[in-house]
Amino acid sequence: MKNKRQTIEQYRRHVGRVIEIGSTDDWLSRGYDYLLTALIVVNLVVSVLATFDELAAFDALFHGIEHVTVACFAVDYVLRLLTARYLYGESTELRGLRRYVLSFNGVVDLLSFLPYYLPVFFPTGAVAFRMFRVVRILRLFRITTYYDSLNAIAEVIVGKKQQLLSSVFILMVLMLGSSLCMYSVEHDAQPEVFRNAFSGIWWSVSTLLTVGYGDIYPITNLGRALATVITFLGVLMVAIPTGIISAGFVEQYNRIQTNATVAREREVRFIKLRLGADDPWVKRRVGELPLPQALLLAAVHRDGEVLVPRESTTLLDGDVLVLAAAPLRDKTVVDLREVTLMEKSPWNGQLVRDLDVSRQTVLVLVRRGENVILPTGETRLRAGDKLLLHTKRALPDSTLYRI
Repeated sequence: MKNKRQTIEQYRRHVGRVIEIGSTDDWLSRGYDYLLTALIVVNLVVSVLATFDELAAFDALFHGIEHVTVACFAVDYVLRLLTARYLYGESTELRGLRRYVLSFNGVVDLLSFLPYYLPVFFPTGAVAFRMFRVVRILRLFRITTYYDSLNAIAEVIVGKKQQLLSSVFILMVLMLGSSLCMYSVEHDAQPEVFRNAFSGIWWSVSTLLTVGYGDIYPITNLGRALATVITFLGVLMVAIPTGIISAGFVEQYNRIQTNATVAREREVRFIKLRLGADDPWVKRRVGELPLPQALLLAAVHRDGEVLVPRESTTLLDGDVLVLAAAPLRDKTVVDLREVTLMEKSPWNGQLVRDLDVSRQTVLVLVRRGENVILPTGETRLRAGDKLLLHTKRALPDSTLYRI
């Protein structure tokens, strides 16, 4: 029974790895990503084509395609429920389910198929449920998670949300103030146009957002002078969010370029680690260590001294070992780099699962002082941590945490 349960858990973990966003060399996971992306696009294209009267002869075909794609969305939702614990790295099933169901992606996944099947159980509400099918267009946001280039847009907006909210708040205050001013100036001259403050708000919206419908406008000299000032302010206010987003894209590009430069300029040749009291190498001779032939124990740091290890050297608790590996002679692509977090680094204080980094990167280990930490999704990074990153090639059957 225990072996059967372990087999089921392994199968669920494998399914979770497949339906999760895959790296470039994981062909099965990437194939699932491409399939789901194609289903989303086909479903939305069919929904649009079905509205044309000229294509009424293909209604049966459109209905069949819609039925198949929505069924695939439902299966995908069930699979994500079954593997939510592994997708989010939670310790219990309930936490994983709650986190997925209440997330934005979970809500979008549910609404992409649920309104299609609700009329089967509640026929009287078929018309209302059909209106809810429009929500499936939100499924397009799922595509942005599959591609780094599209995901960068969401990352910039999330990273600059405070500045964007501040600019929107200032725009709303300016909109309300300008509408009240214009109402006060123009109400007596054209009471049928500026009847109340809401009429002024409609004018301020079309003016500040540089739309200018022309259905409502000032006719007094004071009103026109005030409108000129407000129009200039509107141009400036619209430019603020644009500048914030543009600056965010520049920062994102510079961050990617910096990571790529660090990866090219720095090669990891040595590994240094400290032995603890529970390490199996403590009180063992160097000649007895099960080291691979390509791995060399280069030095031992003990009490401020550097020892050249011999086969008879006995390792002690607190020793710092310096290990070296032979350089690669073939064409295998292994891109390792070590990154040291600074105080102002955006990763400082973040959990590993929240890091803003490409999905093609694997965090191998975290070196904090003399301690070596195997990272999980809940590991919180600190300033001074040294991160060993593996990029461009995923390690599919490992227990390393992919970020």
